[in-house]
Amino acid sequence: MLDIRNGIAVIALNNPPVNSLCHALREAIVQQLDAALADATVRGIVLTGNEKAFSAGADVTEFGTPRQLQEPILRTVIARIEASSKPVVAAIAGVALGGGLELALGCHGRVAHEKARVGLPEITLGLIPGAGATQRLPRLIGMAAAHALMSGGQPQGARQLAQSGLFDDVVAGDVVGAAAALVAKLAGNGQPYPRARDGQLDAAEVQAAVDAQRAKLSARQKVQPAYGALLDALAACALPFDEGMKKERELFLALVPTTAAQALRYQFKVEREATKLPAALRAPAREVRSIAVIGAGTMGSGIAISALDAGLAVLLLEQDAAALERGRQRIADHYRDRVAAGKMAAQVAAANEARLQTSLEWEGLRQADLVIEAVFEDMAVKQEVFRKIDAHARAGAVLATNTSYLDIDPIAEATARPQDVLGLHFFSPANVMKLLEVVRGAKTAPDVLATGMALGATLKKMPVLTGNAFGFIGNRIYNAYRRQCEFMLEDGAWPEDVDTALTGLGFAMGPFAVADLSGLDIAWRMRKAQAATRDPRERYVSILDQLCEAGRLGRKTGAGYYAYVDGKQVKTTDAAVRDVIEQASAQRGITRRTLAPEEIQRRALLAMVNEAALLFAEGVASRPSDIDVVLMQGYGFPRWEGGPVFWARQQDRTQLEHDLQRLADEAGFGFTLGNLDPLLST
Repeated sequence: MLDIRNGIAVIALNNPPVNSLCHALREAIVQQLDAALADATVRGIVLTGNEKAFSAGADVTEFGTPRQLQEPILRTVIARIEASSKPVVAAIAGVALGGGLELALGCHGRVAHEKARVGLPEITLGLIPGAGATQRLPRLIGMAAAHALMSGGQPQGARQLAQSGLFDDVVAGDVVGAAAALVAKLAGNGQPYPRARDGQLDAAEVQAAVDAQRAKLSARQKVQPAYGALLDALAACALPFDEGMKKERELFLALVPTTAAQALRYQFKVEREATKLPAALRAPAREVRSIAVIGAGTMGSGIAISALDAGLAVLLLEQDAAALERGRQRIADHYRDRVAAGKMAAQVAAANEARLQTSLEWEGLRQADLVIEAVFEDMAVKQEVFRKIDAHARAGAVLATNTSYLDIDPIAEATARPQDVLGLHFFSPANVMKLLEVVRGAKTAPDVLATGMALGATLKKMPVLTGNAFGFIGNRIYNAYRRQCEFMLEDGAWPEDVDTALTGLGFAMGPFAVADLSGLDIAWRMRKAQAATRDPRERYVSILDQLCEAGRLGRKTGAGYYAYVDGKQVKTTDAAVRDVIEQASAQRGITRRTLAPEEIQRRALLAMVNEAALLFAEGVASRPSDIDVVLMQGYGFPRWEGGPVFWARQQDRTQLEHDLQRLADEAGFGFTLGNLDPLLST
């Protein structure tokens, strides 16, 4: 039944929680529009949602199903609105994203609440807008602004866009009332209703704008088909509107089955699954309002900032006054810089800093609901810290170790309450990186795991459950990947060959550039600690060790795999590094050969897949898709490739098994082939 107010019909979208445009909602919009047009008492129509959402866009659960293409599709709904004999105005509160914004673009006017946020995130799913935004939006706000909104994929505030031409009005109060006033004005002025499709664009200017944006595409954007398709669709703005719409549709439908679009939709789904504990481990989380962070170094300070940003009270504890002051100053500098850059209001920064306490006294731990240890990566050191935590933390507090590799069970056993201990593996910088590996020890209680996962959500991170095994999920797979890349150095590649091939695939950095950035001595120290347990029959690449012994520890010493001049990497490796690599090949009895980028990429991916199969079989990961989430969120795996598990599922099974066997043969003793069946079928 229509809601008619003073001759204005208000059609409220109703598909909680975010009014996603499923088939039933699309059908309801058309039905109510028809009813309003048939009612002689109705002068015009307001289309609105609720306070949280006008509409968040397409229903992703319909992607790839017949209902996605069942009439009325969104383009049909918008065309019906645009052709309405009575004016239709969108009243936007909350969010209007993707198809939700496209729906609003089809209206004859748009009024937004000042706190509303709008965006076109299709690019993040490997797609372009498919219901007319590529043709309507440039006609409203210009080519450059339209391209920025669509290629960025991030929502923008209505205030920010108030003068863009997108909105007729941005209001602080009753958005439906303001929209109704605009409807009345349009109904009474005797003029044709304004339509975005009627905007005029100069063909030469359209082409010039598209050419300029195409020249700015980054290497990572060029390997994702949606970015080029978006520019092709925008170029169609030079055509008559209906022809441009036809071109947009062709481009959209061509993108839907691409591997990139499938991978991005997959990541969208599995990221949400990864944050949920398996049913057998679910329990109510313990309340966390205050945390203590032990260790005021870079990691500890970053964890403290994350907690302060989330509104938690934080105690930063150190045993050295100078180190504590450096940590406190690091946090103060962070907030000062955020304010100076306009990324945080001064009052917010001040409130965050006010929740920080610093101390040298262990007694302060009694006030914390959760204690996070972030000290040196050494078992004896961490065990001693946990003995002190056990002596001072209150009963029922959750005790967490931020370790990257160590077995958390001996750490937990240093306390009288191992059931309260878990691992929280933050990634550096902790206040920036989203991934949080939540590590389950042998005796970790379910409500402690639930608390770790809930803390990750509070900190706006991506918490993923992992079993207690060396390197957990991420570092274990990364080690296998890096080891294979080192094998390729002995086989004939130079570091820049490997790095270039993998950045060409979409990684933000190659493994050797990453090693230089983090410091070669970190891996060197770990290798030396493991030397006593290493079987001499295993293939072991000593190149990194020799570089470290020569004082080449990475960027911080001006040389590692690469040399650095004024802090900038020299693109090709120097003679000293090549000499070390050639000697390693000779000692192995290997005749060096050129490795094509495709071989480098495939071998690196195969190494990841094999290690993923091994750790999943061991129960380190709860779901194969969790492995993909970890690699994407924490290690720069290209999102549009989906992750190593997703990649493996796209390969020919026979060829995949053949290539993995060859990888095992070349690696020799100690290489274990994983069983692909559970990984690829679960």
